[in-house]
Amino acid sequence: MTKLTITRCDTSVSQITPKSGAANIFTTTINPSAFNRKYGTKFSGTGGGSDDAIGKAAPVPKFSGSDPEEVSFTLTLDGTGVVPAAADTTVAAQIDKLRNIAYTYSGDDHEPDAVQIDWGTELKGFQGRLTSLDIDYTLFDPDGAPLRATMKLKFIEALTDAQVALEANNQSPDLTHLVRVVEGDTLPLLCERIYKDVGKYLEIARFNDLDGFARLKPDTLLRFPPMR
Repeated sequence: MTKLTITRCDTSVSQITPKSGAANIFTTTINPSAFNRKYGTKFSGTGGGSDDAIGKAAPVPKFSGSDPEEVSFTLTLDGTGVVPAAADTTVAAQIDKLRNIAYTYSGDDHEPDAVQIDWGTELKGFQGRLTSLDIDYTLFDPDGAPLRATMKLKFIEALTDAQVALEANNQSPDLTHLVRVVEGDTLPLLCERIYKDVGKYLEIARFNDLDGFARLKPDTLLRFPPMR
């Protein structure tokens, strides 16, 4: 059965690329029995602030962004010789290799290296950074050297600035928009289109120094700044 691999990557401004060579690839001898992928989104205006009044109507949540994806799983390391693929390496050596690939601080990048995780179809090509590594030692030889251990690993999605820009929605209210008015446009309609909030039209009128906005003149350029 295909084994899960964790590969050290090079990170540039535009992309994250797996490195080659045995020293950069950690291969599990025992595949995880399960893994978890976590996705999250953030919404503003969800209440709970100190200014909330008793009886005040609940605010309408507004999407404000997506959390980086997280992946977590547990690996079992064996050094007893029972697992043929691990017969020629110790548990300590396996841990050191994984730590060197995914955890050790890189002096060139001033942070630990990003890694690529490959296993099956659902984890193929996931690129992330190790955020936690918990090790439980469960079996030892007479000298106290570990013969078996479990490692709980958690990774957060790794993206370059260029990848973030490509994935960003260019209609996002977090970006400044320059809009050319066309026949039929109204300020409330444009605010609904950009902010999903008709009520921001007075703020946009002030921002663009508009004296009257009941009728917008076609070909007028209006700026819509980031707003919450």
